[in-house]
Amino acid sequence: MTALDPDENREDAARRLTERFALLLTNAGMPRMPARAFGALLVADSGRRSAPELAEFLQVSPAAISGAVRYLVQVEMAERVREPGERRDQYALYGGTWYEAVTRKDRTLDAFHQVMADGAEALGMDTPAGQRLAESAAFFDYLADEMSAVLKRWHERQSG
Repeated sequence: MTALDPDENREDAARRLTERFALLLTNAGMPRMPARAFGALLVADSGRRSAPELAEFLQVSPAAISGAVRYLVQVEMAERVREPGERRDQYALYGGTWYEAVTRKDRTLDAFHQVMADGAEALGMDTPAGQRLAESAAFFDYLADEMSAVLKRWHERQSG
């Protein structure tokens, strides 16, 4: 079932959506528990939850959450925050989560381009491998340019 069931309560719908989204992230290469924790943050109205709240929502152990949020913070998909007077850390989505994630990928494309260009130069354009690496470098260069243009248009659209 893909649509929300009208008889389903909001919490159950949020859990189901979290699991569907986590499966997509896992299939894209993210570890399962960080993917689930990221989904749980995404479906929270505030965009944040404490570690115990994440554990309860996902019905997992605190140890599983500890590793998951450490991963999300490390890859800059979430941040640890604490409000004045609070005793517990909260884990929150960055504003512009998708924009930031794609921007990081843009830097990765630049790195791929550089490695391919260096490889083409090292192996020589007179070799099939050098030609293949040069074509790969050109592709990553093109992709990075296009991604930069897309991100710029997105930023302009969001700014108004």
